[in-house]
Amino acid sequence: MTILICVGSSCHLNGSHEVIDYFKKAIADNNLADKVTLKATFCLGKCGKNGVNAKIDDEIVTGINLSNVNEVFDKYVLSQNK
Repeated sequence: MTILICVGSSCHLNGSHEVIDYFKKAIADNNLADKVTLKATFCLGKCGKNGVNAKIDDEIVTGINLSNVNEVFDKYVLSQNK
């Protein structure tokens, strides 16, 4: 699984680095380092949405923030790597 988290201007201002930090820790805590690749990327074409944008495999996920990042991780990463 490949996760690309946008660090472009809009996403940066919406907390992309905190989202990346959460994903890094969650990947390590769930022993997924051998199954999940986490990378930063620039614009995914969904600027202006509330929160941070990510591409998880082939799906664009918008509106990620610190209040929902746990649910996003569970839904898009954990559920696919059980």
